[in-house]
Amino acid sequence: MTGRGIYVEARIAAPPETVWALTQDPEQHVRWDVRFSRIVPTTPTAGGATRFTYTRRTPVGTVAGDGVSIGETERPDGTRTSALRFATTDRRSPLRAGRGYWRYVPDRDGTRFVTGYDYAPGWGRLLDRLARPLLGWATAWSFDRLRLWAEQGVEPERWPLRSVLWVWRADRPRAARCRRAPEHGRRHDDHLRDAPRTLDSLPAPEAAP
Repeated sequence: MTGRGIYVEARIAAPPETVWALTQDPEQHVRWDVRFSRIVPTTPTAGGATRFTYTRRTPVGTVAGDGVSIGETERPDGTRTSALRFATTDRRSPLRAGRGYWRYVPDRDGTRFVTGYDYAPGWGRLLDRLARPLLGWATAWSFDRLRLWAEQGVEPERWPLRSVLWVWRADRPRAARCRRAPEHGRRHDDHLRDAPRTLDSLPAPEAAP
């Protein structure tokens, strides 16, 4: 890991149960999250986690990788969490091994949906200075697309990635609506400090060949 983590926070006017359902089901997840094209659960682990494979279609081919995740829906503080580890050896991917979490925090207006993650650069540290901001933007844009779905019932497919060019549409997803650093924090802090303990319990994923 680099210690220059990515943080994104979206405030969604929907209950945690709704946000959980739209994010934890792999078929629904790939509909709003531009970072993935397909997620397929494979086998459970002895500790209750789930292994999965993932793919992302790119102009130069399909990047594949492996992951493992575990969720908590009944925490003493009322929040929900999901922790994951992922890995790929595909040289076309800007990410190699990484880990992160999602946190679902109830508030009076709905849910604060938070992620923090970090990874080993796949293209070297120099190019990662370009790739990392783009990955942070893609995460934030996807979170806002999820927000529109959860709040208004607007299906994600209505907003393809090219809709970022539709500047005349005020109702389109915008990464700028999401917080990119925690309150009283900085954008490139080590955001894994706030990860749930379940992250440390996860076994290593099996990197795709």
